[in-house]
Amino acid sequence: MEDGKRSGSAAQETPRRDIHNSDVPVVCASCEARHRGICGTLSPAQLLELSKHTAKGVISPEAKLALEDDPADHYSNILKGVVKLSKLMADGRQQIVGLQFAPDLVGKLFGERNDFAAEAATEVQVCTFPRSALERLVKEVPELEQRLHRQTQRELAEAREWMLMLGRKSATERVASFLYFIALHSDPEQDAGKKVMQFEIPLKRSDIADFLGLTIETVSRQFTKLRQIGAIRLVTNRLVEVPDLERLREISESG
Repeated sequence: MEDGKRSGSAAQETPRRDIHNSDVPVVCASCEARHRGICGTLSPAQLLELSKHTAKGVISPEAKLALEDDPADHYSNILKGVVKLSKLMADGRQQIVGLQFAPDLVGKLFGERNDFAAEAATEVQVCTFPRSALERLVKEVPELEQRLHRQTQRELAEAREWMLMLGRKSATERVASFLYFIALHSDPEQDAGKKVMQFEIPLKRSDIADFLGLTIETVSRQFTKLRQIGAIRLVTNRLVEVPDLERLREISESG
């Protein structure tokens, strides 16, 4: 795995134990994504065993976590940041086909080779471990396999929704859909009644255009349009504030 920069000391340390719980490694006890991710299904003893095979690191933007068609021999659990999935076409063009967020697992699940390349869209914190370690735990913990299946089903549902967007939605609806999608993943545990949100866009304008099947100029025009009608506020080039999330959702469905 290319990782730009790694938090070296944490990667190979012998797991230490939490002073408040002698069964849970410190590296796991302090992990914000643990309870929402696959590790939330594991017992303290299983966490301790997995941590013996885990390397924790920081991936620089644009560094690769996995290459298309490479053996799926390791997985990376996203602790923080955004990963973009892409597919290389026969003529050399690259298409972004999906995004992954904490606490998603990067790597082909239930398959031998990676279908897509995985690249850090932002600075990404990960825990990486070999496929063999995960497969052993899947045999011991039925709930772990169920959680992995749920991630696969969610990604399939998002892919189908994106097919609908690319085939039927207008440029305004596509950009609004993208922003709504990012908003939901930026705060997955938000209060249902919460309206105002502020978040950073993880992709460059060129990547957004690639992802949405639009030109860069069209993406810029739609950002301007959404700003002019008060659907969004551009705090900086990347930092967006949404005054009314429900209104943004409505625009994503009706232009």
